[in-house]
This record gives sequence, C-alpha cells and structure tokens, in this order.
Amino acid sequence: MRNSVNRPPTPDDTAEEEEKQPTLHETINIKLIESGEKERLTELLRERLIECGWKDEMKALCRAFIKKKGRNNVTVDDLVHVITPKGRVLIPDSVKAELLQRIRSFLVQAAV
Repeated sequence: MRNSVNRPPTPDDTAEEEEKQPTLHETINIKLIESGEKERLTELLRERLIECGWKDEMKALCRAFIKKKGRNNVTVDDLVHVITPKGRVLIPDSVKAELLQRIRSFLVQAAV
C-alpha cells in the first residue's frame, strides 16, 4: 500500500491501544513529589552544599570563567556547559551518601 504524498501514514491500531506504563524511575519520582519528600530532599541537599562550601566554590568558578572570557562574551548556556561537570564532581561523597540513604529509607517506607 502506498502512502499519500500529502499526509503521513495512519498509525497501526495496536499502537493506539497500548497504554504507556510509567517506568520505575517515573513511579519513584511521582511518589517523592506526592509525599513532599522531593522538596525536603532538595532543601537538605541545598543546606549540605552550603555547609561544605560547595556553593561558594561554584561561585568562584563562575566568576573566574567570566573574568577569563570577559563579561560581555559569556552566556548563561556557556557557563552552565562549563561549570556543571565540575560541580557534579565536586559534590562531597558524604553528601551523596546521605541523600542516597534518605531516598532508600523513603522507598522502603513507601514500599515502591
């Protein structure tokens, strides 16, 4: 069967009938949001990153990059592209471990 040049082919009937089931990741994210735990975890992360000096270190990296490139030659996208990988690496393992433990405890409690 040839398709019309002016319109795309009609999708198969089976494709329409299938309902997408959320992935495990999506299910966990929904539970975290619904319970308010995601917001609490975000706040905990923010506090820990400030306590360990990570936030100040990121500010210093941003300022150094802007100074090097020139204030008028840097976009937010440039800054995000350069600083994000460094920021992820510089998060202390203790902070990552604490957050992971809190998430695991939530999952056990919520029986996801």
